[in-house]
Amino acid sequence: MNSTATAPRRPIDIVNASLKRRYGAERRFRWLGLIAVMLGLGFVALLLVSIVSKGYTAFWQTYIQLPVTLSAADIDPKGVITAADTAAETRRKALVRANFRTPVRDALRAQFPDVSGRTDRRALNALISGGAALQLRHLVSEDPALIGTEQTLWLVADDDVDMFMKGRSTPIDEQPGAGEARPSAATGDITLTAAADDFTRITTSVRGFLERRTERLDRDIARLERILADLAGEGAQISAAMDDADAAARDRLEDRAARVDDRSGQIARKLERTRGEREALGARLAAAAAGEPLALSDEMPSFMVAINGGMVKVQEATADRLSGTVVSTLASADPAPPGTWRLLELRTPEDDRRLSDRQVAWIWQLEQRGLIEQRFNTLFFTNGTSREPELAGIAAALVGSFYTLVLTLLFSFPIAVGAALYLEEFAPKNRFTDLIEVNINNLAAVPSIVFGLLGLAVFINVFGVPRSTPLVAAMVLTLMTLPTIIIASRAALKAVPPSIREAALGVGASPLQTQFHHVLPLALPGMLTGTIIGMAQALGETAPLLMIGLIAFIVDIPGGLTDPATVLPVQIFMWADSPERGFVERTSAAIMILLAFLVLMNLAAVLLRRRFERRW
Repeated sequence: MNSTATAPRRPIDIVNASLKRRYGAERRFRWLGLIAVMLGLGFVALLLVSIVSKGYTAFWQTYIQLPVTLSAADIDPKGVITAADTAAETRRKALVRANFRTPVRDALRAQFPDVSGRTDRRALNALISGGAALQLRHLVSEDPALIGTEQTLWLVADDDVDMFMKGRSTPIDEQPGAGEARPSAATGDITLTAAADDFTRITTSVRGFLERRTERLDRDIARLERILADLAGEGAQISAAMDDADAAARDRLEDRAARVDDRSGQIARKLERTRGEREALGARLAAAAAGEPLALSDEMPSFMVAINGGMVKVQEATADRLSGTVVSTLASADPAPPGTWRLLELRTPEDDRRLSDRQVAWIWQLEQRGLIEQRFNTLFFTNGTSREPELAGIAAALVGSFYTLVLTLLFSFPIAVGAALYLEEFAPKNRFTDLIEVNINNLAAVPSIVFGLLGLAVFINVFGVPRSTPLVAAMVLTLMTLPTIIIASRAALKAVPPSIREAALGVGASPLQTQFHHVLPLALPGMLTGTIIGMAQALGETAPLLMIGLIAFIVDIPGGLTDPATVLPVQIFMWADSPERGFVERTSAAIMILLAFLVLMNLAAVLLRRRFERRW
């Protein structure tokens, strides 16, 4: 009987196999760690790119240049403001009551004298922000002698105009005319013919829209037919079941059959309407194939022709001819040579835009005249919040945040350092101090909203501290940041070598002198680092401040610690809830500023630690 015996594994082989597995596991762990770090950095980078891409344009604001006549009949009909003996308070009240909107509107209408009708004038006036009147009021209050003069001013534009100029309203594609264009008139409904097939782009776009719409209607028709067939089958089943049903079941089946009939009637009517719409679109496509003009609608991208200093909105078009309405009067009806006129495509349909085609034409003309441009948005840093995005700023929030952080620092730092010194250097080690240490560590993990509830219940309701003020906000944030600063301060005190204490005591210093003259100066850099981190945490808090009323709408910049105020995180929270598109970029811009402050504070903490830290 032959058998092959298995040789026993040597210890060295077992060790080598184990090492191979361990090295493999270590490599996998390193790769997993690297992947986790890269994913984290990728998500952070994606967040920053998203914020910056949405917010950087908020640092620029669109302005319109207009020659404004500061008519005394509108601003100061009684001569109160310009009178030399008028008291300051009387002049201020007269400025508040003065009519500064009319000069702004008159100046804008002078740029477009052909605009008539209440609706068109209202649309034209909407290009200028309501803050333009405030600009004039501030200008006249600084120099009343300007009344009765004409001033060329850059006035802030409406937020819709600002979004359009920044490309956040609708993309615009321009195509220069390749051939000569001949308008039939300068106003009203006109026709425009081109020597080349310059309008092929319009017909191609409209035909593509109609074809896509036809495909959707075909799908809708097929779906409605399936639903109608299913309802017919259900009705047949109900009729069959009624033959063998008793009286009670028959009543229930009759009710169900009635509901099925009603539903079938609704689907049949909807199907008929959809088929009619499909037939109409098919007829339009067939007519276009035969060379007839294609009609545009507000559901399609808009096309306009800029020619002879005016603008024509296209209504119907073929490859070389179009019919349209003049939305801005042409300087003449002379033929326009090639390259002097342009075809504009507004890819967002007019129904989906806040600006009408006529308003876009006015903006385009102002841009061609050099009367509209983007400038650095100083209002964002000097104004308080506002209902109008173009006037909203962060000045009130910045001042409120400054007051709140200064008070929080004054309240929390001495208390935290004193508590850390006592617990680390003087307190006896017993159950009571152990309980205090455990509670301090627990308070560092308490949700911040709890501190807001505590501030509302104690500081406001019991002690009567004014709500919506930096004072009560600082008191609440002090409670929240104390555990963080105490823990960091105790760690800094522990890092001081015992030899420093022993040497000080050995030369005759008292325990108090030892702590304040020797230990505390050496631990102070670590304490400052913890304090800055605590202040950065307080700067980014929102939830506790909402509970104590800092969500109030604050327009004026606070002048003191007990004035109504808000802070930057709460301002961001309020703007993020606003539906206007202009607030989206201002929200992102405010987040960028808040992140910059947080980065600077954390950088200061790192630099302080590296500058003053001593190693033993």
